Amino acid sequence: MKLKVLVLALVVAFISSCGGEQKKDQKVSGEKEVKEVKKEAKAEETADPMKNKGIGPITNVELAEIDEAMAAEGKTVFKAKCSACHKISKRVVGPALAGVTERRSPEWIMNMILNPEEMVAKDPIAKKLLGEYLAPMANQSLTEKEARLILEYFRTKKGK
Repeated sequence: MKLKVLVLALVVAFISSCGGEQKKDQKVSGEKEVKEVKKEAKAEETADPMKNKGIGPITNVELAEIDEAMAAEGKTVFKAKCSACHKISKRVVGPALAGVTERRSPEWIMNMILNPEEMVAKDPIAKKLLGEYLAPMANQSLTEKEARLILEYFRTKKGK
């Protein structure tokens, strides 16, 4: 009887030790994945936000001198569609927008206006803003032309 218990104990010990390496390998693999994700997040945090074009239909915006007529139209669109959540000089539901063109690329700004759901889900800067303001940006279903007009208006509003 003692021999059967001893054999059984050895078999159990042997079987349990076989899975140990796999668990150790899985743990090491999981730790490597966590380190990689943290490394990528750190790289995104330190990346130049002016080089981030965001996610959406806008891949390139050519800027010239400020077009005052476009900026005036942009102000009208901004007041009609955006001013419930954004002010130029103060935080409301969303961030104050004075100087936004000094902090974000033109493409990023337009993509945030046109594609806020995907931006908040995938873009590191938009994700961080959501974490800070706790309210996702509403999609106002603006056209690319309207987004460009708003961008032109923002160009007239420098930061302090």
